[in-house]
Amino acid sequence: MPLIGLLSDTHGNVHPSIIKFFGNCDEIWHAGDIGNMATAETLQSLKPFRAVHGNIDGQELRQQFPEELQFMVGGVSVYMKHIGGYPGRYAEKVRETLLRERPQLFISGHSHILKVINDPRIGLLHINPGAAGNSGFHNAITAVKFNVEAGRISDLDVLEIKR
Repeated sequence: MPLIGLLSDTHGNVHPSIIKFFGNCDEIWHAGDIGNMATAETLQSLKPFRAVHGNIDGQELRQQFPEELQFMVGGVSVYMKHIGGYPGRYAEKVRETLLRERPQLFISGHSHILKVINDPRIGLLHINPGAAGNSGFHNAITAVKFNVEAGRISDLDVLEIKR
C-alpha cells in the first residue's frame, strides 16, 4: 500500500517537520512552486519523487519537471498540475483534461490553501496540499499524506505548522 507525501509551494524552503512527517512515506509528490533545485534535490534524496513545475519555478526546474503529470499508483489514476483550480472553479484547460482523462485524483497547488474536495460531477477527489514554504500569505505551513491501494485513496493525514 503506497503511502504518499504531498506538498506544494515550498518556494525554496522545506520545514524540518515536513521531512519528519514524510519519514514513513513511499513516495513524495510536489504540486509546483518548488523554488530552487536544492529544494528538489533535498526531497529527491528522501524518497522516490514526482513533481510538476509552478509559475515561480525557473528554467532549470522547468527543464527537469513538466507542467503537468498523469500517472497511475496503487490502481489510482492521478493528474497533477500546479495551477488548476478546484471543483466548480477549474481552469478551462484543466476541466477539459479532467473530463477527457477522468482521473480519480486531481492534485494542484498555487492557492496556498489546503483543500480536500470530492467532485461527484467528474467523479474525482481533488487535493491541494496548501503551502509548505515560508513565502506567501498563508498562516500555516501544510502538507498531507495518504494511502493509495486497489484503486482507493484512504487515511488522509494533515500536517499543520503555525507560522
